[in-house]
Amino acid sequence: MTHMLRCPVCGEVFNDRGELTCPAGHPGLLRAVYSEKQLILRDEPGLFRYAGWLPVQQIPETMSGPVTFRSDGFAAEAGLSNLWIGFSGYAPERNAHIPTCSFKELEAWPTLERLKETGCGTLVIASAGNTGRAFAEAAQGMDIPIILVVPTRSLYRIWTTRPAENVTLIAVDGDYSDAIAIADRICELPGFTPEGGARNVARRDGMGTVFLDAAVTTGRIPDHYVQAVGSGTGAIAAWEAALRLIGDGRYGGALPRLHLAQNLPFIPLVSAWQAQRREIIPAIDMPHAEEAIRDVHADVLTNRRPPYAVAGGLFDALSDCGGRMYGITNHDADRAGALFEETEGIDLDPAAAVACAALLVALERGEILEDDCTLLNITGGGYRAVPEKYPVLPVEIIQPQEMPSCIAELHHV
Repeated sequence: MTHMLRCPVCGEVFNDRGELTCPAGHPGLLRAVYSEKQLILRDEPGLFRYAGWLPVQQIPETMSGPVTFRSDGFAAEAGLSNLWIGFSGYAPERNAHIPTCSFKELEAWPTLERLKETGCGTLVIASAGNTGRAFAEAAQGMDIPIILVVPTRSLYRIWTTRPAENVTLIAVDGDYSDAIAIADRICELPGFTPEGGARNVARRDGMGTVFLDAAVTTGRIPDHYVQAVGSGTGAIAAWEAALRLIGDGRYGGALPRLHLAQNLPFIPLVSAWQAQRREIIPAIDMPHAEEAIRDVHADVLTNRRPPYAVAGGLFDALSDCGGRMYGITNHDADRAGALFEETEGIDLDPAAAVACAALLVALERGEILEDDCTLLNITGGGYRAVPEKYPVLPVEIIQPQEMPSCIAELHHV
């Protein structure tokens, strides 16, 4: 095999058979250990350019992948001389070809390929929108059936650029946490398997290609990494990618400082980290959660069960990298997103606008200096350009009477 899995708690290394957790039952995020210790680039057009550091044997055909470009306009407005944009979205003029406009496609393709190779059953995904759209697109491209569970209010985000014949879409009343609960119940049935979220090494290492692409493009590990987070999985992926690059030896020996942001008033990660607590305490860190979630513009950032405290999770990533966290208002995010579109010509996902605002706050506080090499992870954008090239096809919801009886019963629990 090209890789093994390692448990961060017991240190055991074992073959990858699709596991999401340590076979010995230890809590912690498994990490892929690759046989290639130096990054070898493949002649591929998308994220599988970095297949040597992805937990797959075969390479699906896709152009979806991250691109890195030096910022001129936004950097000038911010007062930065060495700002790089890691962009995951659709902007053909930038050679960016992710039709669903989200970095979640970077997770979907290797996750589905790993599933196919390990034979772990029908994948079940809970989503607030972007993840579901990305997996629906990739599932159709790879001809793999999936079940997708989303809140009813997020249905408008679930579309593809080709008919989604392989997707069973289930809508539930409630928020993202309710969708997760139903998805978890479905996964208790024979033949269904959870996609795993942060526990899935394919998802994390797929997201980590943003950081790899930036290092390859700039020739070094950036000093700073800026991203908006809901679960923090993308930041964990950047940390892990940086550790591999340090091991490579050609990109520098220092970890980047992580600058991570959430959308006020829902900021459990910000609250816990600023208190230097490893545990999230709901009554303190996310009081009145439902009301707070309703008030944010970037609701894809509202994860109530992030992989924060777990070994190898976000607390460890922030601690290792000397991280900072920021709470960003809707107003500041909207202004920063509009400035980015005006100066760089790309319309942004609300979460990416939060990241832009966080960068400006970090500069104002002196956390990032003018000449520092900085990577701003724009996790989604380019929506307005997609209809010029592709059809935008809403995925049809499955009606209760059309569901398998075992799933229909859970749907009404």
